[in-house]
Amino acid sequence: MTAPLLSAEGLSLRYPDAARPVFAGIDLEIEAGEIVTILGPSGAGKSSLLRVLGGLQAPTGGSVSVGGAPLRGAHPRVAFAFQSPGLLPWLTLERNVAFGLDFRRQPRLAPGEMTARIDAAIAEVGLDHARHLRPAALSGGMAQRAALAWCLARKPEALLLDEPFGALDEVTRGEMQELILKVVADLGTAIVLVTHDIDEALLVSDRIILLGGSPAAPIGAWPVALPHPRHDLIAELGALRIDILTTMRGLRSRRRELDHAV
Repeated sequence: MTAPLLSAEGLSLRYPDAARPVFAGIDLEIEAGEIVTILGPSGAGKSSLLRVLGGLQAPTGGSVSVGGAPLRGAHPRVAFAFQSPGLLPWLTLERNVAFGLDFRRQPRLAPGEMTARIDAAIAEVGLDHARHLRPAALSGGMAQRAALAWCLARKPEALLLDEPFGALDEVTRGEMQELILKVVADLGTAIVLVTHDIDEALLVSDRIILLGGSPAAPIGAWPVALPHPRHDLIAELGALRIDILTTMRGLRSRRRELDHAV
């Protein structure tokens, strides 16, 4: 039996001197080519969980595996994109993407292979025309595409996205959502997306996991077995949206009751 691409078992995280864990008892499996969204309100531990899954933060308990092998720190098969593009302002877009290949766990590439990866990543995100521009000359959407190319040049099998489209306008956000679907279709990359936007989750996900509680834990999971594009599937998406919202409101009510009890 083939191991999941990315998995977590009994995962927990507690910061020193904190009254309670950020999250606890999280089990998760991500398959190749799957888009899984981690949904939840602010403060639910979504970003912290993503950092642990990406090897950027060590868990307090439990384990993370990549292809069945224990994850110990950042891994070349897993790439991470933040809400801020984080491009180096003194480098062109092309050189920023090249910088992503200078990764401490990435084997040294031959010049021809490096050039091919850079070209392929820039083409995948549709920025061939902007490869010689510096970040100051890029729009918000172009900068996010460049950050995505930075990740794709490493040829990751899993891409972790921490609310990367939150600062974008509605039209640009929609374009980036379509780009994520294109990356999965073209490359078979698994995507783990953190967001608080239910509509975004419904439009792109194969599976939605809702985090909540204190410490945070999965309190609901919804498969989204609908074809793309989904903008016209109003009835199907509406039913899922109501179910998710009802669960979130129930969580909020329980939190208020606990706060009043304290």
